Amino acid sequence: MGRGKIVIRRIDNSTSRQVTFSKRRNGLLKKARELSILCDAEVGLIIFSSTSKLYEYSSTRVRGLKLLMLQMSLLFRD
Repeated sequence: MGRGKIVIRRIDNSTSRQVTFSKRRNGLLKKARELSILCDAEVGLIIFSSTSKLYEYSSTRVRGLKLLMLQMSLLFRD
């Protein structure tokens, strides 16, 4: 028997929302690493939290990626 389906909607409780964000962020970063290794793919991932904190993954050292992320983080700040 598989897992039940969940309704995708905003989590009202801020603590639960933060815990869910952290778990899903880590899972997404892990999947990005696995994809780059298994498929020899170039993968770049940028995640901004609700507090505008930046999380990133890049399978290679892309020189302009950090600058691009910095520019994007400045755009999305309140």
